[in-house]
Amino acid sequence: MNLLENIKEALRSVKANLLRTILTGLIIAIGITSLVGMLTAIDGIKAQIEESFSGLGANNFDIRSKGFSGGRAVQEGKVEKSYPLVKYKEAQVFKSSFNSIGASTIFSTVSGAAEIKRGSKKTNPNTRVTGADDLYFQIKGIKIETGRNFSMTEVQYGNNVCIVGVELIDTLFDKEENPLNQQISFFGRKYTIVGILEKQGGVGSGPGADRAIFIPIENASRLDSRGTFRYSITASGSDPTKLDYEMGQATGIMRNIRQDRIGQEDSFEIAKSRSVSESLEEVAGYLRIGGFSIGFITLLGASIGLMNIMMVSVTERTREIGIRKALGATPLRIRQQFLIEAIVICILGGILGVILGIGIGNIVANIIGPGGFLIPWFWILVAFVICIVVGLGSGYFPAYKASRLDPIESLRYE
Repeated sequence: MNLLENIKEALRSVKANLLRTILTGLIIAIGITSLVGMLTAIDGIKAQIEESFSGLGANNFDIRSKGFSGGRAVQEGKVEKSYPLVKYKEAQVFKSSFNSIGASTIFSTVSGAAEIKRGSKKTNPNTRVTGADDLYFQIKGIKIETGRNFSMTEVQYGNNVCIVGVELIDTLFDKEENPLNQQISFFGRKYTIVGILEKQGGVGSGPGADRAIFIPIENASRLDSRGTFRYSITASGSDPTKLDYEMGQATGIMRNIRQDRIGQEDSFEIAKSRSVSESLEEVAGYLRIGGFSIGFITLLGASIGLMNIMMVSVTERTREIGIRKALGATPLRIRQQFLIEAIVICILGGILGVILGIGIGNIVANIIGPGGFLIPWFWILVAFVICIVVGLGSGYFPAYKASRLDPIESLRYE
């Protein structure tokens, strides 16, 4: 019996035991549905979010002081040359020079542990205060939900105004109060609230924008009495495809401002900003790992069920195996038949699981947010590879057992 005849015999056996094939296929289908469904939903939701924030941060790059603390740069465990911090005046000159290429914003963290007061109410000393200009929110993709942005006059003269996160509003104000144009105090100064940021929620260990206060960068520079603030610049290029070229131009501008000599390494750092799409991809990657793990556990249970059914099939067909061996079938051909049966059942269940998974995944994604119809070709391919692997894994032991049966004992089996 050649391989083609063996395949035909395996298919006839699957057809002859149709109910058992359907039930076994459903076990595999449920596992594939959970796998493809979750991964399709994750990719669909990610695609919708990326479409909403398309291009945000994709063509940005940062210029900042060199080294972790802005002092000595550390590389490969060796303390290298000490570089001066990027000064506020240098950042201003860069922004003015870079205007012909693209927009840029200057910002600096004033404190990461400030206590904010309003009358008898106060926050925990864990509020981050950041100095920024009027382009900061646009370039960084932070939305102001209520109120307004800093005006150019407020940025230029460093007025005592601020834009705050919603968590601070909830702490310092009652629900019926309007926080706009109200005063809060920190660092011994009173600031007027002109804007409230959109609620963002926390991702990771940082406080995020919900527990942050932004003041004009000129105002922040006045608090830098010891000259220790780290001023950073985020520049927005004109075109993501020209980002490397524009980063080179920015490097030349900053080297000229910092008076770095020819042949001397940069006394500052310049690097591409972390875009929203990259952040989403990282989060989606973790979700995919979780979804794949859950689907894999489901498929593991399905493979055990398939192995059990194939073992029953071997027992039921002991006499048939004995007759085939008596007629000259080799152990290899016997193994092939049972392995092919297991793989066929897995593929049939996989096809059903993929169809259900794509449908359920897209329904979930569209319930969360309206979007298009996504067909995850990569996960479909992965699903079919898994089906074949599951079929081989769960069918090998029963097939091996069948191939080892003694023909005479098998013919006597009742």
